[in-house]
Amino acid sequence: MKEASIIGAGLVGSLLSIYLAKKGYAISVHERRGDMRNEEVEAGRSINLALSDRGIQALKEVGIADEVLNIGIPMHGRYIHNLDGSHAFQPYGKEGQYINSVSRRELNCKLMDLAEAHGVKLQFNQKLDHINFKKNELSFKTEQQPQTPNAKHQTVPYKLLFGADGAYSAARLSHMLQHNLFEYHQTYIDCGYKELSIPAGENGRFLLEKNALHIWPRKEYMLIALPNLDGSFTGTLFFPFKGDMSFEKLTTEETVLSFFQQTFPDIVALVPDLVKQFFSHPTSSLVTVKCFPWIRDDKFCLIGDAAHAIVPFFGQGMNAGFEDCSVLNQLMEKHSENWTEILDEFQTLRKPDADAIADLAVNNFTEMRAKTADPKFLLQKKIEAQLHEFYPDKWIPAYSQVTFSPHIRYSEALQNSQRQEEIMQEIMQKEDVANSANNRAFIDKIVKEYLEK
Repeated sequence: MKEASIIGAGLVGSLLSIYLAKKGYAISVHERRGDMRNEEVEAGRSINLALSDRGIQALKEVGIADEVLNIGIPMHGRYIHNLDGSHAFQPYGKEGQYINSVSRRELNCKLMDLAEAHGVKLQFNQKLDHINFKKNELSFKTEQQPQTPNAKHQTVPYKLLFGADGAYSAARLSHMLQHNLFEYHQTYIDCGYKELSIPAGENGRFLLEKNALHIWPRKEYMLIALPNLDGSFTGTLFFPFKGDMSFEKLTTEETVLSFFQQTFPDIVALVPDLVKQFFSHPTSSLVTVKCFPWIRDDKFCLIGDAAHAIVPFFGQGMNAGFEDCSVLNQLMEKHSENWTEILDEFQTLRKPDADAIADLAVNNFTEMRAKTADPKFLLQKKIEAQLHEFYPDKWIPAYSQVTFSPHIRYSEALQNSQRQEEIMQEIMQKEDVANSANNRAFIDKIVKEYLEK
């Protein structure tokens, strides 16, 4: 009997279990938390998820895309809320292209239900204590509250093991401590985040445009909001930890209310209990993790955030993890389940892509908070959109490469976007570029000058 064990019943661990179960593996998933399908159990980070083509493709491969998309809301573009009260809508791609707002909790619960329907054994309240790579054994502390001193210890064998337990992975830690040449890089951005829920109106009415990702860009910080099925929006404030304008300065009800009245006045009107939420919801950090190696012989592999945690500003964390599962599945077919070859090629393929999307995500934070309200930036994007419309085989905007082009690897998208940005910076310096932007001859000249050399 083919067997595999997975540490972590989060999004990637649950999807991976379905892939492997459909390949005929008996799967045991060990989760540190309790079953989040019970109301009292927290579901982890609360930032809503943006499910896009890479993730959808992975879901389609195991036949569950339609069920998942039923709990999502299409978002066709960014809806920008400027400080002066004006609004602007910026489409994500061509007409008909969109990403999907999905509740992390609802999606995770759905994936766990589907995993169990495929025969996966989910085990909760099992906190990984240690991996014995010589004996191929897992040691857990098992109890309703695993951190208590009298928690029960359990040791179980494994044949094939995946660490899918997130950015602060216990599986990765155990792997790292028993590897002489393990490389590990952990970096935080200077901003943290705090959830602020925007309630639905009467009879579940959406108080903001339903089919959009809302952004309040304020140069050094921003607020975003994604729609939920019940008419509410999950808002997230990305804000510096320290400085003149930062979380450390917002310590009283008066300072919080004054800050929002001055910088996000429309939010004050939408969220009656704004101040209460601000102080009751935690302030969390945003981390990027790069590490190597992900694998150990033919028995162990890190996957998803455990291998490559990224910040959420390109909406690709979950999609990258789901794409991991898809790539692994393709390699299983290619190598007839020879796990030495599968894991080695998986790491070789995915490590450059993981590093690339990590860099793209950090860079996109600057774009979202500082540039989406900049007229020069919007002009550049308009020119890029026309290049893509008239010459789709020669120019694909960076966002579309990442979000709507799963055949383009993240590492290729990064290289392409860097080259395209260099070209655009030259173009934006040309005289009368603003008046030429709507001129087809101007677009043709760009292609001839820069893209047909």
